[in-house]
Amino acid sequence: MRITLEVWRQASSQAPGKFVTYQVDDATPQMSMPEMLDRLNDQIVESGGEPVAFESDCREGICGCCGITVDDRPHGPVPNTPTCQQHLRNFNDGDIVRLEPFRSAAFPVVKDLVVDRTALDEVVSSGGYVSVDTGTAPDAEDRQITFARAEKALDFAACIGCGACVAACPNGAAHLFGGALLTHFATLPQGRAERSKRAREVGAALEDNFGPCSTYAECVDVCPAGIPLAAIGAVNREKIRLAWRRGSDD
Repeated sequence: MRITLEVWRQASSQAPGKFVTYQVDDATPQMSMPEMLDRLNDQIVESGGEPVAFESDCREGICGCCGITVDDRPHGPVPNTPTCQQHLRNFNDGDIVRLEPFRSAAFPVVKDLVVDRTALDEVVSSGGYVSVDTGTAPDAEDRQITFARAEKALDFAACIGCGACVAACPNGAAHLFGGALLTHFATLPQGRAERSKRAREVGAALEDNFGPCSTYAECVDVCPAGIPLAAIGAVNREKIRLAWRRGSDD
């Protein structure tokens, strides 16, 4: 299987970048995107060139660090699937495939296909925690949670922080990411004690680092974790609740 790759090459965040064309002649339909890049880098190194920088870790769709843009679509052609689970069987022999980093002002390019996702970390550090009393662990039945509530919290906690939602949004918004975090904590009793403070801090981090929600829901179609659209509404809902309570915590 022959695949022609147009790969974005950029030495650093300050250096100009450009697309460079490569050809992989021995690709197979079973190869994932990272595996194809591994093969490409083998060829480049064998010829004395500089390998393409890209991120990957678990390659099981869990860590979220492998994200790149494939033919102008975050992660690739298959909806709700991370880059490491996008395979060449979704392409045809002889196809030309364009690979570039996630495009967003919030994600500056570090090198080639690697971007800096620190802006997402700032959202997490602003409200992705709960304050608890240290010491002896509480009994499991101290706080009763229904099965439905626990499942809802887990659905929103499934976000892997890849940043595809930001790259897909025309405004570079991270409301799907921030809303998933807010809903996760608001659903569980452990997170309610600081719910108002969390809404204030997470909302401020979203406004400081990202753009406003475009309301087109492009983010939902590319999210590998399948975070529902309701997460976006949670951002404004928590802000309204905060204003109603005049900024006091639960």
